[in-house]
Order: sequence, then structure tokens, then C-alpha cells
Amino acid sequence: MNYDTGTILFAFMLTVFAGLATGVGSLMAFYTKKTNKKFLSAALGFSAGVMIYVSLIEIFVKARESLEAVHGESLGYLYATLSFFGGIFVIAIIDKLVPKAENPHELKDPSEMEALPQHEKDAHESHQLLRMGLFSALAIAIHNFPEGLATFIAALEDPTMGVSIAVAIAIHNIPEGIAVSVPIFYATGSKRKAFKFSFLSGLSEPVGAIIGYFLLRSFLSDSMFGIVFGMVAGIMVYISLDELLPTAEKYGEHHIAIYGLITGMMVMAASLVLIS
Repeated sequence: MNYDTGTILFAFMLTVFAGLATGVGSLMAFYTKKTNKKFLSAALGFSAGVMIYVSLIEIFVKARESLEAVHGESLGYLYATLSFFGGIFVIAIIDKLVPKAENPHELKDPSEMEALPQHEKDAHESHQLLRMGLFSALAIAIHNFPEGLATFIAALEDPTMGVSIAVAIAIHNIPEGIAVSVPIFYATGSKRKAFKFSFLSGLSEPVGAIIGYFLLRSFLSDSMFGIVFGMVAGIMVYISLDELLPTAEKYGEHHIAIYGLITGMMVMAASLVLIS
């Protein structure tokens, strides 16, 4: 794997472009003048729709294809499935190990919130939103890491394919930025913090590219990619179902969250169709 400096730089810049698209989503916070719970509900539902769709339609399929290429159709499909549920198991164990009071996934019942004095209720909601936003940033950073690695390697082998993958990833990174920035902005009132954490979650893509090229070159394989992508798909689905959707419904009407979910799926589907 010998590439000239220009090719390496081009591939790296593509991963930067794709990763930092999360910052575009975070700009939503700058134009939100006050807490709009319907908007928050729709935005979180939208983000969940994007994550679920891209996980099941794109990332899991890539995991299966990579593993089938190495282990054959039957075993490859089995390993992809085990990786998917392995990702769910890992994030579920993390949830279990985090104390309930500190766990951003342990959403309080609305009646419990109403029983609190107003100042305590506001503080509690802000605390929950902040932790949810930070947890979303971590989850997005985890799944952006292998995406950056995949984009970088694809661009090294075929710049045209690399551009297509980078654009597709950038499009779906925009609503992921919303998932991070909106709850953090509502919790803290700080546009700077909302943008910062959304921006940082996207930086994991170029970091993944750097590590992949300089540290993991000799270990890269279709099998490793397949397992990683299968686990990432599982983690994203778990986060969407356990965190984003329940919170979307908590802060808005049920149908607003569902409409946001469907819209997110449609936008992600359209972007993949147009790019393919």
C-alpha cells in the first residue's frame, strides 16, 4: 500500500469534510431562540430515523458483505448477525453498569417530573437533556470512527467512490449533529457548548482515518471491518430505540416523534438513492 502524498491528503480531506458535517446540524441551535419542545421532539425523532435506517439498510449490509466475502454466505451472515447483537449487548451492559440515577437512558416518568417543585423539575430536565446529548455525542463518535476509516481507505483505492461515500456520510451526519447539539443547547442555553460537542463528535472520522492508515494498515481485513460495522449498527439501533425515541416522545406528542422518525428515514433513503 504505497500512495503518493496527494492521494493521501485528498482521502484525508474527504474524511474531514464528512465528519465535520455534524457541525452543520449543530447550527440549528444558533437559530433556536427559545425552548420549542415540538421541535425538539421532531428533531430527535428525525435523528433516530436516520440512525435506524442507515444502520439496518447500509451499515449492516456492509458488515454482511465483508464477512461473507471471507467466510462464505452462510457463516458470513451468521457472523454479521452476531456482531449486530454483540453491539447491542455491549451498549446494554454499559447501561447496566451505569448507576440508574446517573444513566441518561433511565428516563423519568412525566408524573414524577410534575411532582417536583418547578425549579427542581427544570433542573432535572436540563440535567437529563445534557447527559443525553453527551451520550449521543459519544455514540456518534464511536460509529463515525470506522466510517472515517472506511471513507479514507475507499478514497485511497478509488477517489470517485471515496467522494460518493463521503457525500453520503456527510448528509447523514447533519441530522446526527442535531441529535447532539439540540439537547445540549436546551440543557445549557449555550450555543458554544452545543456546537463544540457536535463538532468534536465529528472529529472522530478523520481520527479514524489517521489511526487506520498509520497504525492499523497491517491488520486491516474484510473480516475486521465486518465485525466492527455489525457492532456499530447494533449500537446505533439501541441508542435510537432506548434513548432518542423515548426522549422525543417525552418532550413532545407521540405523532410528532413518529413523523420525525419517518422523515429521517425518508431523507436518509433519498440521499442513499441519489448517491448510489
